[in-house]
Amino acid sequence: MASIPPPESSGSGVDMPVAIGEVLAGKYKVENVLGVGGMGVVVAARHMQLEQRVALKFLRPEAMQSKEAVERFLREARNAVRLRSEHVAKVTDVGTLDSGAPYMVMEFLDGADLSQIVQATGSITIEEAVYFVLQACEAIAEAHSLGIIHRDLKPQNLFVTRRVDGKPLVKVLDFGISKTLDTQSGLSLTRTSSIMGSPLYMSPEQMRSSKNVDQRADIWALGVILYELLTGHVPFEAESVPELCLKVVQDEPTPPKSERPQIPEGLNAVVLKCLEKTSSNRFSNVAELAAALEPYSAEIARGSSERIASTLNLPSRPPMVSIGAISSSSNPKIGTGGTAWGTTQAMEAKKKARLPIFVGAGVAALVILTVGIGLAMKSSSSKNDTQAAPTQPTQTATTPTTPATTVTAPPTVWEPMTATATATATATQTQSTTQTPTARPGQTAKPPGSANPTPPPGEPTPPLGGSTRQLEKGN
Repeated sequence: MASIPPPESSGSGVDMPVAIGEVLAGKYKVENVLGVGGMGVVVAARHMQLEQRVALKFLRPEAMQSKEAVERFLREARNAVRLRSEHVAKVTDVGTLDSGAPYMVMEFLDGADLSQIVQATGSITIEEAVYFVLQACEAIAEAHSLGIIHRDLKPQNLFVTRRVDGKPLVKVLDFGISKTLDTQSGLSLTRTSSIMGSPLYMSPEQMRSSKNVDQRADIWALGVILYELLTGHVPFEAESVPELCLKVVQDEPTPPKSERPQIPEGLNAVVLKCLEKTSSNRFSNVAELAAALEPYSAEIARGSSERIASTLNLPSRPPMVSIGAISSSSNPKIGTGGTAWGTTQAMEAKKKARLPIFVGAGVAALVILTVGIGLAMKSSSSKNDTQAAPTQPTQTATTPTTPATTVTAPPTVWEPMTATATATATATQTQSTTQTPTARPGQTAKPPGSANPTPPPGEPTPPLGGSTRQLEKGN
C-alpha cells in the first residue's frame, strides 16, 4: 500500500476564530491548526481530563455572516452523528463560542487525504485505487440509506488513516457542507456562493441545479475520483469555470485505459459508466458500483459489495453488469471487449434454486403417501387371508390312486411389489405343471415343493411362499 505522508499544517495569515493555547468549554485546549478551507478551519486540541486528542472544526468569521452557511455547518454535525460506519469521521460534540460561532468536536485522524497521497507518491497501484474507492462507497451507502447526498465528494474529503493492524482506512469527511468554487485560489478550492460543490467533481445535473440531484451525483463524483487515482488527473480540465462546465456537460471523457494501458478493460468500462452524462445510464446505486469494482481490488476488499448491499437493504449481491451491457451505453469511447465479470442475476438465481427443492419435496411426499397406503392395504389383505383360511375345506384322498386337488395360493387383493407378483406366478405355474403326489389314506395332499405340513383344521393356512411377515420383509 502507498505510504501516508504526514499531515500539512497551515493557517498562517488566516483570521482564526480561536487562539493557540485557548481552552474551550473548560476542557478542549487548542494545540495547532490542521487545515483551512473555504468555509471553516480545523484545529487539533486535547481533552484536558481524558488526555485525548480531538479535532475541532469552526466556521471562519466571514462565513458566519451567512445564515445558510451556519445551517449547513450544523447539518454536517447532525448528519455525521447519524452515520455509524467506520468510514465516516465521528462527531462527538457540538458547542458555541462566546462570539456565537458554532464548533464541532470530531475524532482526531492521523494521516493524509487522497490528494496529498497522490501528490506525495506520484501514483498508486490499480488495486489500491479501487480499494480506496470501495471504502468510500461503504460510507456513502449508509448516507444514501438515510437520504443523505454528500454532493461534495473529492480526494480532499477522503482521508486515509490506519487501522490498529496498520491497514489503510478511508474516512469520508464534510457531510452536509456544500462548497463552491474559489476562482482566486484555484478550481479545487471552494467557498460559499450559489454554486454548491466542487466543479471538477460535479455531475452535469448538479451544475444545472444543486437541489435536484440524487445518489447518482455522488456516483459521478466517485467515478471522477477513481479516474484521477488511476491516471493522475481529472477527466475534465479547463482554465475557467464556464469552460469546465461546458466540457462536463458536452464532452466525453478520454478512457482512462488510454492514459494507463495496464488498466483492465472491465475497470475502464466501470469508470466510464460512472461518467455517463445522463444519470439513468450510470449505476443506479453504490452497491452496483461496488459489485463491479470488487473484482479489481485487493483481496482484503472482498466482501465490501455484500456489506454495501446489506446497508441499502438490497439482495446480498446486486446484479453485476457485463462489459457488453456497459458498451451499449451512450458513450462512443467505451470499447466492446469481452466480459470481464459474469452477468449475475441474484434474485433469479435464488428463484431457480428453490424450484428443485419444492419439486423434490412434493415427489418425496407423494412416495411416502403411496407406500403408506400400500402397507395399509397389504396389512388388511393379510388379515383377510388369515381369517378366511380356516373356512376353506381341506381335500383328502379317498383312494390311493385318486390324485388330490391342486392347492393354489389365496387370492391377492393388492400386490405393490413386483417380487411378490413374480413369486405367486411362479408358484402357480409350478403347481399346474407338476404331477401332484398321491396321498395315503387319512393324509392331506401337499403341494409340490411344500416343506411345511398342512395345519390341522381350525388353524390359519399360511400364504404360499412364506408367512405374511416374511412377504412384507421381502417387499
